[in-house]
Amino acid sequence: MDARNVTATDDGIGAGDIWVFGYGSLMWRPGFEHVARADALLRGYRRRLCVVSRHHRGTAARPGLVMGLDRGGACRGVAYRVPEAAVPETLAYLDEREIAHYPVYRRSMVTVDLGDGRRQRAVTYTVDRREADYAGALSVDQQAAIVAGAHGLSGPNAEYLRQTVAHVHAMGLRDRALEAVLAALAEPSPATEEIARRTLGF
Repeated sequence: MDARNVTATDDGIGAGDIWVFGYGSLMWRPGFEHVARADALLRGYRRRLCVVSRHHRGTAARPGLVMGLDRGGACRGVAYRVPEAAVPETLAYLDEREIAHYPVYRRSMVTVDLGDGRRQRAVTYTVDRREADYAGALSVDQQAAIVAGAHGLSGPNAEYLRQTVAHVHAMGLRDRALEAVLAALAEPSPATEEIARRTLGF
C-alpha cells in the first residue's frame, strides 16, 4: 500500500503522533519508526492463536496459525508512539504487513492503559470472526498440530509461538492458553500432521 494514500485521519485516527498496540510479533519486531515504547493493557480483547497463515508462518499448501485480537478478556502487549511525520508510512507498512496477507484483520482504534497509568488511543488490528481464515474454535491439540509443521516467509510457525510466549514472560506475565499449545508441541504424536490436515483440509 502506498503511504501517500494513507492519511492520519483514516478511521478516526486524527492528526499528530499516534500510538500502535502490538500483541504478537510487533512486540519484538515492530519494523517502523517510533519515539517511545511502553507496556500496555487492552481491555475487551484477548490474544489468541486464531488466524490461519498462508504467508508469514505457513503456505497455501501447508497453512500455519498466527495471533489475532479476539473479543473478550484482556490483553497485555506493547504500545509504540509514532511521530506525526512517520504516521502515513507506518500505517501503510502495517496495513501491508497485517491486512494484505490476512483479510481477517481489521485496522481498529482502541483505548489502552499504559504502564504509567495513562490511557491512550491506539491503532491495532482485530479479527473479524466472519472471515474464512478465522480459526477461533480449535482445541489445544489442533492448534499444536497445525503449528508444528508450518513454515512461512517469516520462518517456522513454532518459533513464532515460542517468541510470543517468551516476550509475554519477559513482561512478567503468563498466557496459559499459549503455554498449553507450546507444551503440546513438545509432545508430538505420530498423528500430528494428520490432525492438522483434517482440521484445515489441506
